[in-house]
Amino acid sequence: MAITIGRFTRFLRSIFVPTTTIIAFSCLLTFFFVLYQPTRGPGDIQRLGWQSWDIISPLSTSSRPGDSPSLDEEGGGAQPSGNHDVDWWNVTSPTTSIDTASLPLDVWAPMLPHDTGLSEIAVMRCMFDLSMIDMCAPSSSASDDALKGKWVRVPRDLNLQGGMWHLLLYYRRTRRMDVPLVLDIQLLPAGKTPSGDGWTKASRSLRDGVIRAPALFLWFRRDKTLRDLSSDGRTTLITEMDVVYGDGDPWYGFEKLSPATTEKSGRSESVSITIRRGVKPPPRAPALHFSRDGRFKILQIADLHFSVGAGPCRDPSSPCEGGAYASTESLVQRVLDAERPDLVVFTGDQLNGQGTTWDAASVLAKFAAPVIARRIPWAAVFGNHDDEDARESGTRRDQVRLMQGLPYSLVQAGPEDIHGVGNYVLKVWSPDASKTHLLTLYFLDSGAYAAGMIDWFGFLRPTEYDYIHQDQIDWFLQESGSIKPIERPFTPDGTKDLGDVWDRQQHTPAQRKLAKPSALMFFHIPLQESYGKADVDPRTGRPLDVGSSDLEEPGSGKKNDGFFEKGLLHALETPHRGAGGVPEVKVVGNGHCHITDNCRRVKGVWLCFGGGGSFAGYGKIGFDRRFRVYDISEFGETIRTYKRLVTDEIADEMVLAGRGAPEPYVWR
Repeated sequence: MAITIGRFTRFLRSIFVPTTTIIAFSCLLTFFFVLYQPTRGPGDIQRLGWQSWDIISPLSTSSRPGDSPSLDEEGGGAQPSGNHDVDWWNVTSPTTSIDTASLPLDVWAPMLPHDTGLSEIAVMRCMFDLSMIDMCAPSSSASDDALKGKWVRVPRDLNLQGGMWHLLLYYRRTRRMDVPLVLDIQLLPAGKTPSGDGWTKASRSLRDGVIRAPALFLWFRRDKTLRDLSSDGRTTLITEMDVVYGDGDPWYGFEKLSPATTEKSGRSESVSITIRRGVKPPPRAPALHFSRDGRFKILQIADLHFSVGAGPCRDPSSPCEGGAYASTESLVQRVLDAERPDLVVFTGDQLNGQGTTWDAASVLAKFAAPVIARRIPWAAVFGNHDDEDARESGTRRDQVRLMQGLPYSLVQAGPEDIHGVGNYVLKVWSPDASKTHLLTLYFLDSGAYAAGMIDWFGFLRPTEYDYIHQDQIDWFLQESGSIKPIERPFTPDGTKDLGDVWDRQQHTPAQRKLAKPSALMFFHIPLQESYGKADVDPRTGRPLDVGSSDLEEPGSGKKNDGFFEKGLLHALETPHRGAGGVPEVKVVGNGHCHITDNCRRVKGVWLCFGGGGSFAGYGKIGFDRRFRVYDISEFGETIRTYKRLVTDEIADEMVLAGRGAPEPYVWR
């Protein structure tokens, strides 16, 4: 019996240490992941942070100069007002105020409308990749954090294209009223100092680590506190910093500091520091609407293929000076001034990919600059190259967020539970007080490349182009089914001066119908049907196919979920087959194929290519750069198209739908 008890005691002694260790570790994990719920207490609800108990700024952004009308939920525009002497789209609606006190101070987010100033700036060298953890921030203390703010890293490497290490900007941001704020920044070579008092020099050169590059130092001037600044002074307060690559425009609301920290040399693009003064919210696009004479014009810009740098001109028919970007920008400006469109649609491949768009933000900052400068609303879809060079950022969702931060943008991300990013709908309204939906614009993401077995391990990329998937077809049919029919042709309300006294009068012509508004659709990669058999014009006996279509191989995907048959031909403008089975979508506009620019009608639907308009994309000598225009008149009943060439020539003008169009397709 004694032997048995001794053995049992030794057994307990042998398992005591490991058992105790396991139990203690389990308790520790339970505490951290179950019991311990970190909170700052009541201050968390009040959005009080690490500067909670200090004097902070009471600034509000409830009304800022330059704010544009808010958009209503249904139509994307201001609602008609009681003042019938003012067009409904020119009525300013109250904007949603932003509580800037709730914005985080210790996160770099240049799209946020921070009105808080910077208190200190540093330039830091780092030997490590900072995508996981920041190990290179300047030293600080709890008291400095409370007084000046925590260090914020601008995650844009000044030495991204070269240099022996990473070089990054850091700044502090504070809401305190008694801390001197940064009012000015200068970049000066070694040995030079700015004039005046209050200047502080960052300890490290902005070209640190770049061999044989002369030193360039950042100086910042701290003078007045927020309490001492006037209202005008607060609008010039430096509130954000960024870095832009290439010679293009800085982000909206930012300005470039001179000189560049890295000058363009060989394959290396220039690098510049940019700053924002005050808060500059981008103006929003007004609601899309027809003119009072019933017209609405769309300019399609296809395949810009812009890079971080200017890029070389490809296949030019004439000498191309200044690089592809400058030449294309000049051409786009001329076309915009000649056509004066109501909407510009970018149909994919805004970014060139192929290793030249390694910073999407720098390209997106400049691609729509001529359109924005003319205050024209614009929309966009993605092509197969747009996110080809995406790294930690630059994905399609990242690019949508960036584009939504640009002026006059109508871009939407669309639902997250279907293929692609950028499946959305825009509506064009009547100009009268009835605000009737007269035209529908569908935008779809045709993807990039269809994944298959070759892509399982990530070593090789598939080369087959993507296509419109079944869940996108279902989404389109659902959106189409939600559109209410209207009485067509539309007659505008001519009793504007009578207000709501009389109902809108309809003068009934010989033929009227109750049907959905006509629709156009835009996506990048064409359907297989774009290369199919064209309808025949019964008046001439010739195929309804106008333009060039045999200069390059077909650009459609090899796979197909049947979008043309199950989607476009299934969504009719009226469910009654007795009305002729007319498709709701009259025209599909594609890009992708730069030297294909034809419009071909297949089973009643026009499938059109925009043609390449950019000198940065491939072309063909003798095939002029061009842009397609859709001129819609009679409040959506007539759709006319043509192409404007680089020579200002108008080519292949034709009526696709409405008065003067070929006879409708007859279903058999």
